[in-house]
Amino acid sequence: MADQYLTIAVIAESVAMHRRVTACAAQQGQSNPETWTSEQRWGWAAAPGWGEAWDSAVASGIDDPGADPAVITDGQILAQVQAMLGQG
Repeated sequence: MADQYLTIAVIAESVAMHRRVTACAAQQGQSNPETWTSEQRWGWAAAPGWGEAWDSAVASGIDDPGADPAVITDGQILAQVQAMLGQG
């Protein structure tokens, strides 16, 4: 990864990723998924493998990696959210 911390920051600020993580948190029973997602954004943005996938997508010309489920899959989001909620 070219700049790990910059990539984590970009992921944490991605509107599409925020929406996807919020949807997952809601599905997992988080009572206030939007607040949880915002408060925990640095944790999920730093999930193992996400930065590398993001950087690869950007290098491949994908404009919005957070909106592309082939870059960071729903399964990856689910696994990270479950781990952060103590469900994994």
